[in-house]
Amino acid sequence: MASVTVAISGASGAIYGLTLIAELLKRGDDVILIISPSGFLLLKAEVGLDLADSTPKEIVSTILSYAEKALEERPKGTLKYFPSDDLTALVASGSALKKLMVVVPCSMGTLARIAVGASTNLIERAADCILKEGGELVLVPRETPLSPIHLENMLKLARIGVKILPAMPAFYMQPKTIGDMVNFVVGKTLDALGIENSLYKRWDGEVE
Repeated sequence: MASVTVAISGASGAIYGLTLIAELLKRGDDVILIISPSGFLLLKAEVGLDLADSTPKEIVSTILSYAEKALEERPKGTLKYFPSDDLTALVASGSALKKLMVVVPCSMGTLARIAVGASTNLIERAADCILKEGGELVLVPRETPLSPIHLENMLKLARIGVKILPAMPAFYMQPKTIGDMVNFVVGKTLDALGIENSLYKRWDGEVE
């Protein structure tokens, strides 16, 4: 099973992060969770999870309960949470050898600071460690329209191997619900990590 660091930053699309966590836990993977201050705002505004004043233990309990409800089964994996200002956390050191990380959703500010190596919080420091240790980093930005600055930062990261996976659902599989569209993006994210999944209908060349 894999060990994956998942960071939720302050871009719209908190449901993508929560769904990814649920799917990883379903598989039995170990998930390390980081949430930025703005990420907490989006979790409350978009999903109704008010976690900003919760303890780490309460955050883990709430996310596990959310995953269990979404999956309709008890998650098999483990979940650890570290505050975004905890630069002594496990993933703040390259020696921990954590090799997989996703920032989902990824704000343009977070993306920009990762691009210049400005480790001002645990999300950015963990991403910096992934890059310097040759791991897999996936960023799922959710912003539109994109400015030249956004595009330049994405290009800079893509050139060094970071996978830029915009939260753009496809429609060839004729999604019926918001959940179908969310699952497409999360499925593509798992693909980018090299993790098999069946969250979306893959193109088989047949038009229904």
